[in-house]
Amino acid sequence: MKKNVIVSLADSNYFPLLNELIDSIKRFKESSSVAICILDAGLSEEQKLQLLSKVDEIKSAEWDIKVPESKIKGREWLKSQVSRAFLPNYFPSYEKYLWIDCDAWVNDWSCIELYFKACDNGKLGITQTLGPGYKITSRVNWILGKLAIIKSQNFKHAVKSKISMNKARKLAFAPHINIGVFSLEKHSKGWNSWQTNLLQTLKAGNIFGSEGLAINMSVYIDNLETEFLPLNCNWITSNLLPKFDEDKDTWVEPYLPNYKIGIMHLAAGIWKDNEDMRLNKNIKIDIQTLTGKILNKSLRFND
Repeated sequence: MKKNVIVSLADSNYFPLLNELIDSIKRFKESSSVAICILDAGLSEEQKLQLLSKVDEIKSAEWDIKVPESKIKGREWLKSQVSRAFLPNYFPSYEKYLWIDCDAWVNDWSCIELYFKACDNGKLGITQTLGPGYKITSRVNWILGKLAIIKSQNFKHAVKSKISMNKARKLAFAPHINIGVFSLEKHSKGWNSWQTNLLQTLKAGNIFGSEGLAINMSVYIDNLETEFLPLNCNWITSNLLPKFDEDKDTWVEPYLPNYKIGIMHLAAGIWKDNEDMRLNKNIKIDIQTLTGKILNKSLRFND
């Protein structure tokens, strides 16, 4: 019986990305000891049939916390903003859960092992969106050149969700945590903390981003014990483009010592001519190599 599981979610539009994520996992021999489970948020029957030969389980995502239809507006994929906080309810047979957004893919198996190790003893394994080369971590609007209105992602979402100002201030300049990749044990107290905060953030705020705000609250306000993993374990391409190592034929961080990227995450998309690379695999952009050459490449998985 497999004890560890990787979980993701997609609708029919993001099925190609989900399929690439699964292929990127299964190409590693170590993946044979890890289950892959999928939450269905609008996949077609044909798509689910294709997945059944590759994964262990597929279950329909639900609104685990009731949300008004006026907020949903038919966007069933938004279940991803709720259901990922309830993974043990969907797939109870496993001991450790690693969530990877479907617009990410695995480039180095060692980061998978890090995530499963990181959640030992009830800790949350996750990555902060902060690292070498990040030139902006928070935005402010300056008034008369002296006063500043905070525009950080955490603070903005907290205020919109009507979180108390005391809590919002604690979040204002805390390094934002991206919930697109994380690990938790089945019996971790983190699930309850996250679900409690999510119940609060969903009441007044938007559905999208609610689960991210909730996990930031768990870490920075509830003091959930957390193992912060390096940036290459969740490399968000829209924040900082990677470089390509031609000698090793792999993606690496753009600054010395050019660590190999473990998980490539296309969160927020890579846009060219008003088209998103996540929806059009033919889109390519200029990428610098370690020797300074410029290559025209896609950041999507290509086995």
